[in-house]
Amino acid sequence: MEKVEEKMVFSRDEEFQATLQPNYDKHSELKAFDDTKAGVKGLVDAGNSTEVPRIFVHPRESIHDSSGFTEKEFVFPVIDLEGIDNPMRHKEIVDKVRDASETWGFFQVVNHGIPLPVLEEMLQGARRFFEQDVEIKKQYYTRDTTKKVAHVSNFDLFSPSVPAASWRDSLYCFMCPNPPSPEEFPTACREILIEFSKKMMKLGYSLFELLSEGLGLNPCHLKDMNCAEGLSIAQHYYPACPQPELTIGTRQHSDCVFITVLLQDDIGGLQVRHQNQWIDVPPTPGALVVNIGDLLQLISNDKYISVEHRVLSNKVGPRISVPCFFSTGAFPSPRIYGPIKELSSECNPPKYRATTVKEYTDYFRKKGFDGTSTLLDYKILS
Repeated sequence: MEKVEEKMVFSRDEEFQATLQPNYDKHSELKAFDDTKAGVKGLVDAGNSTEVPRIFVHPRESIHDSSGFTEKEFVFPVIDLEGIDNPMRHKEIVDKVRDASETWGFFQVVNHGIPLPVLEEMLQGARRFFEQDVEIKKQYYTRDTTKKVAHVSNFDLFSPSVPAASWRDSLYCFMCPNPPSPEEFPTACREILIEFSKKMMKLGYSLFELLSEGLGLNPCHLKDMNCAEGLSIAQHYYPACPQPELTIGTRQHSDCVFITVLLQDDIGGLQVRHQNQWIDVPPTPGALVVNIGDLLQLISNDKYISVEHRVLSNKVGPRISVPCFFSTGAFPSPRIYGPIKELSSECNPPKYRATTVKEYTDYFRKKGFDGTSTLLDYKILS
């Protein structure tokens, strides 16, 4: 009988367990990957694109959980901002924003004022950065969170509570209130990044006004609290993945900001946790995805909700997205944020302890995407 060569094949659980064997030095492999400064894109370019390295292999429950399975279909909220200056239309928009922020924590906006050519060029600028010569990208690669321009793969790569790396590279740029000089931004996306950020700040002001009114507050309330003071723009690049069933683009998490406004391409993969299920966020041409962040849930005293979301890996790619984070992040600001007094009462006391944005952000980054909400650690126990 002819001898058939046997190839060892692991199930997902067996493969993940293999990464935990004593002869697997996870930290050394993570460091070797990080030292290349080439990211996941570098792995693919080097020809390592037929198998997912074990540092990226996640446990089954990280990707395929069966919680809350139902055949019920959900319609993801889409809000048209056209006619926002018309009093009757304005009230309708405020009601929709409030409802989506209270029940989903997510919604898409169309007719938001940022021209489609600007959105398309922003996506192209991100693509140009990640697909240029690796030696140019290496100049920006760093794990220093105080850098205002930072290229990195997995900000939480070495966090002990994160089981595996995500199939994603990123470029983070701090845009407001004190941006770096234009020369510090990568040439590949410099001009569009600056133009896009100006238009995003204008949209952010409008969104915070709507969100304030949805809370029954003066339209300027959240802006007067400096919620719109800080803006960081990330550019995420998810290369095509040979084994998407083994890894994930971005692990489940909620955002440590006031709000996030996301520009995504047409690949798809973003999912939101809604009623204990993972719901796809459909890519809509010209639309932007808005989600409530942890800090807005904290100051709204749970009126608005910051919801877990994730990005699946895909054999098709690259997927490109540009999340815009409204927060001062890790940069010091003396302002202390706690539940807004107008939203608290004897019957509805403050649910969270006060914090600074920097303290919250630093704690979030130290924890990484470990599958738990940072807000839980700020909850006041009754």
